[in-house]
Amino acid sequence: MADLLCRSSHTMEILISLSVVLLAGFLLTRLTKLAKLPDVTGYIIAGILIGPHILKLVPPRMIEDMGFISDIALAFIAFGVGRFFRKEVFRETGFGVITITLMESLLAGVIVTLSLHYLFHLDWDFSLLLGAIGTATAPASTTVTIRQYHARGNFVNILLQVVALDDGVCLIVYSIALAIVNAGDGAGVCLSEIVLPIIFNILALALGFVGGFILSRLKAPKRSDDDRVILTISLLLGIAGLCVAVDISPLLSCMIFGTTYVNLAKDRELFKHLDRLSPPIFSLFFVVSGMSLDLSTLGSMGVIGASYFVIRILGKYIGAYLGCLMAKTPRNVRNYLGLALIPQAGVAIGLAFLSKRVLPEATGHMLLAIILSSSFLYELIGPVSAKIALIYSGSIQMEQIEE
Repeated sequence: MADLLCRSSHTMEILISLSVVLLAGFLLTRLTKLAKLPDVTGYIIAGILIGPHILKLVPPRMIEDMGFISDIALAFIAFGVGRFFRKEVFRETGFGVITITLMESLLAGVIVTLSLHYLFHLDWDFSLLLGAIGTATAPASTTVTIRQYHARGNFVNILLQVVALDDGVCLIVYSIALAIVNAGDGAGVCLSEIVLPIIFNILALALGFVGGFILSRLKAPKRSDDDRVILTISLLLGIAGLCVAVDISPLLSCMIFGTTYVNLAKDRELFKHLDRLSPPIFSLFFVVSGMSLDLSTLGSMGVIGASYFVIRILGKYIGAYLGCLMAKTPRNVRNYLGLALIPQAGVAIGLAFLSKRVLPEATGHMLLAIILSSSFLYELIGPVSAKIALIYSGSIQMEQIEE
């Protein structure tokens, strides 16, 4: 009887916590809409308010139990981004997207590394790892802001392709940086921490392709819309679960899943069906992200952390601008793409925890504090900067801004 009551109490706690999270996100977005701010900003603020550092409406253990929500949300986001890699769209943007991605990510990493070493006289190991992490961009808040305002056009196509490829570049750059740091310490290159993640990501890409191929064979009229939605979600969750099992992000694999499907099936209706299911998932994801932000890290950010915050933004903007020049993109893309590449979260935080293990204790803690505190700020200003970029690039109409 006691076990039954305990299970009932735990179930009640989970259900009420989910209710509070969704309601808080809904209420805060009513306020952010009045201020003409993106919904993502309202979700994150809602999470901060109801989280363990202010109102404490959701127990801390519930926040840990909701960790799987981020993987589900990222799987949905990445699958949706895959639709923008249609052959005809990629022909329009061309290989310039690869040039832009390499420039915006690598230049940001180089500028962060050199600035921290020469301005603050930090050792090369610390500067190199922080610079490598600085190459990452979080696609979630930018993608949801695009969806909220129904943004369309060449600027959006290029932006989504760039943020989708960004994580792959970050993984390779970080692996090289970690190899250099380990070699410098005389520890040699650790296979499990450098080579295996790359192998796992390649296998995950293959898994995404297989999933897209299977789903494309099941398109209408052979299967109803409901059947295809169920099969898609099943495959998405399976792919995300396997990625989590080997400690890699599901973004690239699920993006390849969506890309393969849209190119083989020539069907965009499935994406519209999934779009109708995604709002509560995204709301949960960003509110939980807000609850997970530790406000105390802001106090430990310091001058070095503040400098990293600003320098990375400059590196992203300058790199995107130069990449667009090289790719000969229109002026509206060149001038505003960098503004939409500010957010940084999940991948960067994961790499920061890994860096903490290979650096001396004091510098490892400092690097982690910098990434955690800057991610908090990036996620707050990122949606707003993305909205500004979408407005001035002409990707959203005035009537959509007034919504």
